[in-house]
Amino acid sequence: MTQQEAASPSSTLYRGGFVYSPVDPFATAMVVQDGKIAWVGSDEAATGHADSVDEVVELDGSLVTPAFVDGHVHSSMTGQGLDGVDLSQTSSLTEALRLIETAARHGRGRPLYAHSWDETNWPEGRPATSEELDRATFGGVVYMPRVDAHSACVTTALATSARAQGLDGWGGTGVVVREAHHAVRDMFYAGITPADRRHYIDLSMRAAAEAGIGLVHEMAAPHIGAPEDLADVVAAGERGDGPQVVPYWGELVDGEARARELARAYGVRGLAGDLCADGSIGSRTAHVRSPYLDGADPDNCGYGYLNVDTVRDHVAACTLAGLQAGFHVIGDAALDTITEGFRAAAELVGADRVRAARHRLEHIEMVDEAAIATLVELGIYASVQPVFEAWWGGKDGMYGARLGASRSLASNPYGSMAAAGVALVLGSDTPVTPFGPWEAIRACVNHHEPSQRISARSAFLAHTRGGWRAAGIDDRGYLDLGQPETFAVWSVGDLVVQAPDDRIQTWSTDPRSGTPGLPDLSEDADLPVNLRTVVRGRTVFDREGAFD
Repeated sequence: MTQQEAASPSSTLYRGGFVYSPVDPFATAMVVQDGKIAWVGSDEAATGHADSVDEVVELDGSLVTPAFVDGHVHSSMTGQGLDGVDLSQTSSLTEALRLIETAARHGRGRPLYAHSWDETNWPEGRPATSEELDRATFGGVVYMPRVDAHSACVTTALATSARAQGLDGWGGTGVVVREAHHAVRDMFYAGITPADRRHYIDLSMRAAAEAGIGLVHEMAAPHIGAPEDLADVVAAGERGDGPQVVPYWGELVDGEARARELARAYGVRGLAGDLCADGSIGSRTAHVRSPYLDGADPDNCGYGYLNVDTVRDHVAACTLAGLQAGFHVIGDAALDTITEGFRAAAELVGADRVRAARHRLEHIEMVDEAAIATLVELGIYASVQPVFEAWWGGKDGMYGARLGASRSLASNPYGSMAAAGVALVLGSDTPVTPFGPWEAIRACVNHHEPSQRISARSAFLAHTRGGWRAAGIDDRGYLDLGQPETFAVWSVGDLVVQAPDDRIQTWSTDPRSGTPGLPDLSEDADLPVNLRTVVRGRTVFDREGAFD
């Protein structure tokens, strides 16, 4: 049995570091006992505990924080990506095809999952064609989803078996979106065995633990995977050897009885998540008010998949059933439909009941003042992925190319949302972007539009306690006496306190601020490295040699 698989000693003293806790902003030590936090304080006071615990861990300047919460995860897809051909770092289409050809040779005819490509990073500036993939794989089966997972390139063999030719979204070159994409994706996933799926989920859970994550919000849906997939993810979360799981199922309902039936059948917190109101900006399928500025169709405004009445009925049904409702929504036109539907639901069942349900919206990138007002009024959580902004935002990024500089810089307005009182939850949407909590916090701190930056502390709280609150659990996500022993230990440099004002973001190391310090998250600083993750008293990740 490895150290990660073994239960932690019944009592441990951690000392000689920094403990991020509301109990004591200057804490340097912590005692955990029988799965709970028993004491937090100074190294001097910790001396009295050293002889009464089973183990003493010398932190050597490391930082102890509550484990992070990833608010938007697709576990089996993430694991499949870890086991597949990762194209995220390729610098050209030629390089991507070369990697696929090498994998095809080694795979000896097995279907290939080659993922996370972004043609905006390639000098060719375009996706692969079926003809190119056919040559690279000797006529094999390849499913090659774009980084946003809303379009894909496929080989002729896969397109033919899925009968994608002629469906809505078949472009004729091997690039598929909408209905054609769903068909090839379903056909490819149909070949995955239950054993394969559980293997992928385990890979994902281990990656989350290594990233310092103690809870994931699993975003399942009929178009993503079968109910059995969700059941396996939930079972993995209950085993105790990795992160906990809060499950969601993205299926529309039009009545309270059906909402309760689905919630009982799948054991979910809500009928939310990837219940798609539109697509993505990268695939030009997010529903926007004004057309995309690039692409073959100058009138393309993307695609809206829902209407106001459908949204109203779903939100009302979930509210009456005591469940969270929610939607995938990225474009401003799609958000118009969603917010109008929420307001209609509030008129139907009462605004107080809607607020109490803590409904949520995923991604929610193109948000104006009217939409923010609706989010605040109805208590809707914004589940956002800041690394989207870091990777594709700014006037010169992919969003700038698709939408223009002004719309790009106005996207992901975290500062405006936080200032208005919108509750933020941070996540990765893995496999779209990988598990990386500190990367997400740094993206919030260094937003391309300075007026939309938020403090590291605000982002940190949204990535810890905010994730628990979004799941309806208010008393988790921080290190306090009696709290579950769920935390991560980080190798860090200097700890600083970021003090935002109306004009600039500044950093302070002055202890008189009385605010616990966080790592320096400026763009050129090294990010923290996780040394240990503990979930409910069990060590689920230990970096080799960290505590020898």
